[in-house]
Amino acid sequence: METIATPTCNSSTLAPFEPSSQNPWDTRKINHVYRRLGFGASQDDVDAALSLNPGQFINSLVDTAQNMPPTPTPYWGYYSNNDFPDYETQNFAFFEQWRLQTTKDLLEENLRGRLAFFWMNHFVTRFGVYFHSPYAFQYYHMMQVHALGNFKELTRAVGINPAMLIFLNGYENTNYSPNENYARELYELFTLGEGNGYTQNDITETARALTGYNEWDDENGAIYFDPQSFDDGIKTIFGQTGNWGYDDVVDILFQEKGSEIAYYICEKLYKFFVSPATDNIGQTIIQELAQTLINNNFEMVPMLKKLFKSQHFFDEYAVAVVIKSPFDVVLNFMKETDFYYNNTILNALIYYMGLVGQEIYDPVDVAGWQRDESWINASTLTGRWALIDEYIDYLDQNGYDSIFVDLAKALTNNSKDPYFITKTLVDHFMCKELYTLSDYDIATVIFKWEVPQNYYDQGIWDLDFNSAPYQVSILLKHIARMPEFQLK
Repeated sequence: METIATPTCNSSTLAPFEPSSQNPWDTRKINHVYRRLGFGASQDDVDAALSLNPGQFINSLVDTAQNMPPTPTPYWGYYSNNDFPDYETQNFAFFEQWRLQTTKDLLEENLRGRLAFFWMNHFVTRFGVYFHSPYAFQYYHMMQVHALGNFKELTRAVGINPAMLIFLNGYENTNYSPNENYARELYELFTLGEGNGYTQNDITETARALTGYNEWDDENGAIYFDPQSFDDGIKTIFGQTGNWGYDDVVDILFQEKGSEIAYYICEKLYKFFVSPATDNIGQTIIQELAQTLINNNFEMVPMLKKLFKSQHFFDEYAVAVVIKSPFDVVLNFMKETDFYYNNTILNALIYYMGLVGQEIYDPVDVAGWQRDESWINASTLTGRWALIDEYIDYLDQNGYDSIFVDLAKALTNNSKDPYFITKTLVDHFMCKELYTLSDYDIATVIFKWEVPQNYYDQGIWDLDFNSAPYQVSILLKHIARMPEFQLK
């Protein structure tokens, strides 16, 4: 496997990337964008992007994501318990429907889906705690609406979302019985980082200011502000004293700690989109991004465009340094093959992705999935291979095996050369070429299977040969086992 580039190697700046004859705009760079900003792309989408320059391409992806309407509200989206004809049966069934819809969104939405999912792992809630399907919808809807919006307003919306109010006990936070859970995580995980510029007294006073969101119109219905349970005493937060309430907390936080918030959020986005590790150069990049965020009053689009258009983002040493999540493994493969899928396939894959560490709507804890190296261990690695195996086997066993050959024909112009077919298919899924030529030779041997060598030598074999679908399928399974396949 090629050595992963260390962060110190990426010395490029945030100046816009300009293609040259030595560093061209090509399919590898386009795939880099799609794998980081979405969940991969079909070959048709990649080819279409070649007609745009890098700036136009990034503008198109970001502007499309920013202007995309949220997924339509299901009819049960704001149900309370009493609105369900059969709550015990329907609640989880509706959640499964919504979990499936969310996965389809991730497949189809590129950057909006990617960022909505990112924020779900930042402002973490867990369905297993609130266990109410309409709250899952309302939480996801909020993430879609604010995915590329104003980070301050996203923060403001999160704290009074029902899923969050229940998950971090905000609905229990009253003047009679204060609960500090949300106040602590607001600073420690959501905006500042652990121990960065706040005190225990700030947490205590903030919790008092966040009281009052305890009034239910019905069990598991909307949660309203109740003046009777609000602590209307004087509080001091970050040195400011007054009878502060919920909105005041958000305003004071961003007024007094704006620089810290901007750096913390930009660092997290940098690690997600560029590299999981930072050095002095990376820290300088993050500081520039943070200043852009501040200069635009926490509107995220200018900062995101600056990053995604940059030489730093497109630098060779920013490629193949992020380990795919289970969702990346599956959804990227589906997008980059354009293979058939249906609800049965997606539901099965959702289940298996949960088994290998990424259960959508149920991150491991309030800190979320830690990503990158945490995705892979001795048990999850074989599980990741099985994700692709199960998908390929389902297609094979249900009469869709011809699409394996269709992919090979499309990518190789219906070549008859087994080495060329193998190398083309391998490279299609990789960020970079394999480290040694012998790796391609091994893959070619696997692809050639038990077909006699003279069939290849004499041109008897081609991709219409009756064994070709099976040969492509075993090659795809081999590709999914390559270390390089785990990187994006």
